[in-house]
Amino acid sequence: MAGIHEVHRLPYSAEQMFDLVADVGRYQEFLPWVVATRIKSDNGSEMIADMLVGFKALREKFTSRVEKDRPNEIRVHYVDGPMRDLDNRWVFHPVSDTSCDVEFDVRFSFRNALFEKLAGQYFDKAFRKMVAAFEVRAAELYGVSQRT
Repeated sequence: MAGIHEVHRLPYSAEQMFDLVADVGRYQEFLPWVVATRIKSDNGSEMIADMLVGFKALREKFTSRVEKDRPNEIRVHYVDGPMRDLDNRWVFHPVSDTSCDVEFDVRFSFRNALFEKLAGQYFDKAFRKMVAAFEVRAAELYGVSQRT
């Protein structure tokens, strides 16, 4: 299964970054290619959500189960959609009261092996662009701070 793993030190608290990532209902406001989201259920520690992603005429719906352990970790498990598997994990490591390391890990596989080989290179760029969008959103919500 293909994957991406990144760690970024950000000038925001682990709680702030957790809240930003956990706010799935607002993803369409700042994440590229996210057209809409729908929260089917949310009890505080587990959420079931649909995400509609699109580029030009192509639209696909993904359903995920999101496990939340505030403020430490968010795990996203693929339930249904066009892929074979798509799981990701966010871990928020406090560095100080005003900064944290955000660890992001995603693993994915396509139903079609040929498509996986062709699309894999584009998914890497797409996921990196989405991670960067979280950083921009944090600056918009919490202000631009000096990097630590």
